Amino acid sequence: MPLLPLFPLELVLFPGAPLPLHIFEPRYKEMIAECLEQKLPFGMVRVKENALASIGCSATILNVIKKYEDGRMDIAAAGEQRFEINKLNQERSFLQGEVTYFDDDPSAVGPGAVDTVVELHEQLFATLGQSVDVERDADLLSFHLAHELPVDLDFKQALLEMKSEAERIETLTEYYRATIPKITKTLQARERASGNGHVH
Repeated sequence: MPLLPLFPLELVLFPGAPLPLHIFEPRYKEMIAECLEQKLPFGMVRVKENALASIGCSATILNVIKKYEDGRMDIAAAGEQRFEINKLNQERSFLQGEVTYFDDDPSAVGPGAVDTVVELHEQLFATLGQSVDVERDADLLSFHLAHELPVDLDFKQALLEMKSEAERIETLTEYYRATIPKITKTLQARERASGNGHVH
């Protein structure tokens, strides 16, 4: 079974999501150089309190943006496919894993559910004073939306592990419905606080 080189980071990568990385540790310089040479992917796995998640996402290197004299480099990669780690291999300076790739189970997402989740996504960012451009027809729309969210990694990891697009869309919809009122409240409180107590 071919081994997948693993890059543990406090980060959750989704299929299709862009991944800019600055490579500076010697073991990862070695790993990325090998991936580039052999045109191989590597696996991004979330690390939390020194423990590795069992589910990650493979990443393909798109290009090397910059190489530094000391061997450090900036690369642009993108999320490809999710995998589960069956077994870790520590024979090299970097971690490798025997992995099984997986895709979603078939699930149907109604057009109404898509409209709702996109609307709520836009509403959330509008509340934050930002505008977003949603590719409604994106493959795996849920990952496309979740990638842009400034949410905690536990939530992102949970979405990554779900094997149903319909379930992820539903989870995101619930998340937006719970979060938008909270953000609105916080912003209103902040506005009130900054408006009070001024000495004229």
